[in-house]
Amino acid sequence: MTGKTEAYILKEIEKNGAIHMTLIDPERVTPNEALYLAKECEMCGSSAIMVGGSTIVSSAHLDLVVSSIKNRVKIPVILFPSNITGLSQYADAVWFMSLLNSSDPYFIIGAQVLAAPLVRKYGLETIPLGYLIIGKGGAAAVIGKASPIPYNKPELSVAHALAAQFLGMHFIYLEGGSGVNRPVPTEMVRIVKTIVDVPLIVGGGIRTGRQTKELVSAGADIIVTGTIFEKVERKFLKNKIFEIMEGLKEGVRNRHHN
Repeated sequence: MTGKTEAYILKEIEKNGAIHMTLIDPERVTPNEALYLAKECEMCGSSAIMVGGSTIVSSAHLDLVVSSIKNRVKIPVILFPSNITGLSQYADAVWFMSLLNSSDPYFIIGAQVLAAPLVRKYGLETIPLGYLIIGKGGAAAVIGKASPIPYNKPELSVAHALAAQFLGMHFIYLEGGSGVNRPVPTEMVRIVKTIVDVPLIVGGGIRTGRQTKELVSAGADIIVTGTIFEKVERKFLKNKIFEIMEGLKEGVRNRHHN
């Protein structure tokens, strides 16, 4: 059964061709900083706020960050947990995800089993997600004990993505890793998108409108950016968000011209 948040995401993709989501790492911001970033991104056209990071030290701080955002923005707040400590009762939904190329069963199914009763208790909407780490993978690869798929092996991404789809996952996420030097290759995105039938999310290492345009042109349905918004000065934040959003729109237009 498709929940309210998932239905909204699918409708936004259908309406716009592709959408943007903002990722906020609660370990790097105060609740007020998170709220400021969320409001600016909402105003500039971001479709949802994702909250999560590779490490969550304080569940209390996570709750403060999520609740501060949720109380002041209209777009959904979706948890992006790296572990069971990444859950908060104040969010709209959670990416209920399996790190498919982890070498540790804990990140494939163990954490999910432990988290399930808490997710039910909190009444969080679950959105099934197949999560794949590509290339260097950054901190996510280290924490998740992943065997990252090499940039030049798109066929391995296809095999993993198909397995996720056949297992019933509703979205596929190709993760380049937070703060890495380069995003997921466009050719890998193009090949995976031609094979799978579920929406494709791409994140990690995306810093420019041009990169966004290329990834959307290749078939990405959802672009996720986070680190670049944290690093830019406040006076330049809106310009950077607009740059990403314009790249997304150009990518959608490119698809229609090809």
